[in-house]
Amino acid sequence: MSASNTLVGEFRRPRQMLGNQEYDGHLSIHDDKMAEDLGFAGAPIEGPTHFSQFVPMLHEVFGDAWFERGCISAHYQTMVVEGEEVRVMVEQVEGSGVARINAEKRDGTPVLTGTASLGPEYGETELDMRRAKLRPAEQLVILSELSVGQMGAGNPESAQMAMDQNMGAMYPFSLKEKLNKITEQHPHYTDDNPWGRAVIPLEMISVLTQYTSGQSGFRTKGPAIGLFAAQEIKMINGPLFVDQPYKLEREIIALSESRRTESNWIMTRVIDAETDKLCAEVILNSATLKDSYANYEADAKTLGKDLSA
Repeated sequence: MSASNTLVGEFRRPRQMLGNQEYDGHLSIHDDKMAEDLGFAGAPIEGPTHFSQFVPMLHEVFGDAWFERGCISAHYQTMVVEGEEVRVMVEQVEGSGVARINAEKRDGTPVLTGTASLGPEYGETELDMRRAKLRPAEQLVILSELSVGQMGAGNPESAQMAMDQNMGAMYPFSLKEKLNKITEQHPHYTDDNPWGRAVIPLEMISVLTQYTSGQSGFRTKGPAIGLFAAQEIKMINGPLFVDQPYKLEREIIALSESRRTESNWIMTRVIDAETDKLCAEVILNSATLKDSYANYEADAKTLGKDLSA
């Protein structure tokens, strides 16, 4: 760390790679027209894209152990569209193994805030703090068929990421294509590293855990548009490697609601398919926009929900 205990990165222009993303048979909020119809200035870049800008600084703070036992935990605050510039900051908290992380646009608009730490202790993460403040949702509509503790119907799902593998309708690009556009390169993304195998970049761990999520069986009403509200990636026995087979086990750990959204919090455990060793735990807080579901009011009345509350 510098004398001020704060590292500040350069401004970067993250790239949009989800313009053709599809799920549940329709385009996502990352499509320009869909985003415009929902009242947004443009199609947002997916939140974990910003994680790559933190990696060189977190490697400087925590060393190679960051790739083995590092945890990044972030709450997304403001959407970023392609062409906007973003810089990130890492600030060590005195007397703590936990660092505060932040990202902002050129004009100072906050993009995300959160924590970074090293296991096995990890400390209190950003998502730990936010989940502790959640109030149980009284009557969900879009997520009415989900329940806390529900396990994925596809458990365990099989997942693997090859360098040239197109990751499907949800992620219509390959790791090789991502590395050509990534905001920050790192030598550990090749086999020139202490493990002798290419490491999956931090932002692509989200892709690894999400591209098979349609197998989860977590039924929601729709079509409706969702977006990432918060995310945590916790390495336990890392790194995660390119070409390595993994098993994924999903569990709903929380459900919540705001004025505009209904949210599920899903924990995905990443397990080495060859050794059965738990490698990582990934939490995704996905918020579904109530206004994007055409039958929201009618279904709410059927369920007896008071919309005036």
